[in-house]
Amino acid sequence: MNPFDNIFSLSGKTALVVGASRGIGWAIAQALAAQGAHTILAARSVDKLEAHAKELPNSRALHLDLTSSDSIRTAAESAGAVDILVNVAGTNLRKRFEEFTRDEYQRILQTNLHGIFELTQLVGAKMVTRAQGGKIINIGSLMSLLGLPYLTVYAVSKGGIGQLTKSLAAEWGRYNIQVNCIAPGFIITDLNRAMWEPPEMEAWLKRSQASPRLGRPEDVAPLAAFLASRAADYITGQIIAVDGGYSTTAVWPFEP
Repeated sequence: MNPFDNIFSLSGKTALVVGASRGIGWAIAQALAAQGAHTILAARSVDKLEAHAKELPNSRALHLDLTSSDSIRTAAESAGAVDILVNVAGTNLRKRFEEFTRDEYQRILQTNLHGIFELTQLVGAKMVTRAQGGKIINIGSLMSLLGLPYLTVYAVSKGGIGQLTKSLAAEWGRYNIQVNCIAPGFIITDLNRAMWEPPEMEAWLKRSQASPRLGRPEDVAPLAAFLASRAADYITGQIIAVDGGYSTTAVWPFEP
């Protein structure tokens, strides 16, 4: 048998995509479904999820509120045996560090880190018990790798996601569970669309990274599909940037 036959196929696998109602989460759900996975679309917006589920083969919607431990437990139980867990859900607030309130801090941390921690415990424990391996893919951020202003609380949460990825990869590798983190760069979504409207923002981007354009959710989704597949069985504990080169390159006006 050729070891590369169907190496990217997800046929027979069940994928739980958390935060699948829009943006990167919805794009990832589509990419996983295209490779044959049974996809469970999870978020608070059930009506939107049910509409999305009708567009995909072998898909269903699942209500999940990451701010509620009861909702997390119910969703983890309802999802059943999950082979691939993709944690996309997140929120953000841009303001000066000294102006953040305790409520804002707690809301961002609960959605972006604490709720994902709880869900991953429950779903991952089933993976360990089933002893059939698994894939956990966390969606971090450039803030998992570096710092930008006015994103302090978001950075705390996404830094935590990066370190959770590494530590869990070390702990669960013996069970053939690979844990990785995707760090999207400047991807245009509903969370940041207004920020990119001023022309000076686009001009800054063109001077700042190798690929002089904003990314799209469709730029992130293929990496998630790869990491979910057998092709990535020997990749774990990694934070992989999809950022047009922002974290590793710089451009300048010099021409030889």
